[in-house]
Amino acid sequence: MPTTEPNHRFLRACLGLPTDRAPIWIMRQAGRYLPEYMQVRREAGDFLSLCKNPELAAKVTWQPIERFGLDAAILFSDILVIPEAMGMGLSFGTGEGPILNPRIETSTDVERLRAPDPEKDLKYVMDAIRTIRTLLADRVPLIGFSGSPWTLATYMVEGGSSRSFTRVLGMLREHPEVMQRLLDRLIEAVTDYLNAQIRHGVQAVQIFDTWGGVLDHDEFLNFSLESMRRIVAGLRRIGPDGMPVPVILFAKGCGEHLEAMAESGCQVVGLDWTTDIGQARLRVGGKVALQGNMDPGLLRASPEEIRQEAERILRAYGPHPGHIFNLGHGIAPDCLPERVGVLVEAVRNFSFQGS
Repeated sequence: MPTTEPNHRFLRACLGLPTDRAPIWIMRQAGRYLPEYMQVRREAGDFLSLCKNPELAAKVTWQPIERFGLDAAILFSDILVIPEAMGMGLSFGTGEGPILNPRIETSTDVERLRAPDPEKDLKYVMDAIRTIRTLLADRVPLIGFSGSPWTLATYMVEGGSSRSFTRVLGMLREHPEVMQRLLDRLIEAVTDYLNAQIRHGVQAVQIFDTWGGVLDHDEFLNFSLESMRRIVAGLRRIGPDGMPVPVILFAKGCGEHLEAMAESGCQVVGLDWTTDIGQARLRVGGKVALQGNMDPGLLRASPEEIRQEAERILRAYGPHPGHIFNLGHGIAPDCLPERVGVLVEAVRNFSFQGS
């Protein structure tokens, strides 16, 4: 019979249980900064082909675990596979961001979207999860993920990346009923997708709200956070192995909403580097674990500066359970792998024992 408490350091920290040290994993830990990743990407042909090849996706998921000895792996995929599964065209131009077409402009466009079946339309993701779990052999847990409805909506309405978010904010403010219908469709799709990931073996899930910070206070609560709260309420909370499946909410630029995010039903709130993690721990009072939150730009600094910042963050959190060390956003493509190794070693050396 399975135990009620996980053994993995990362999963224990997610649940606020004691650990021997703070676990560390890193957003975008499988990516372009690794030469071995670039070799596999060339083998795949392009980024999207890599995402859709379960064997190669498993290979690049494993690479940072093998190189750095991190405490969790994260499924190699992309948040925009959901809009593609809903019927939108998706491509990644050379040296460009994603392109989605035709973009969502009207209520008719929203109603035209399909309700994706993750077992069919996203079967390659489920196959990758099974392949990754076999490759990991339970050395470390596997994190699944999705973009938040609001973040997915920004790409779908803008037609790709944006700096001004003019189109999506215009829809939200001029036609809120159309935006809400789009978010409703995405809530259903994301919930089904994450539940399928859990059925196939991911042991935690993270919801990325990359663009929640472009909303004003009430808009974030009513559109972005409420959408994530509804997803969390609809998720399977026990995996096939009988273990709890923690949920991590990461909303970039949204530190002012920490208390509200902690009330969403998630087990972990991810912080970007603009929020002091020590103050954040006092604000949530142990209600949730905290993940973060070193500035990714500091990985360009000297090894000594990296060690000092890692120690500062660990001391700011203090000798308390429920800290997962991470960056405040993903690793930059020009990061030197050796600097990541310095960070991982520093977290191991400076973590409070028995926290």
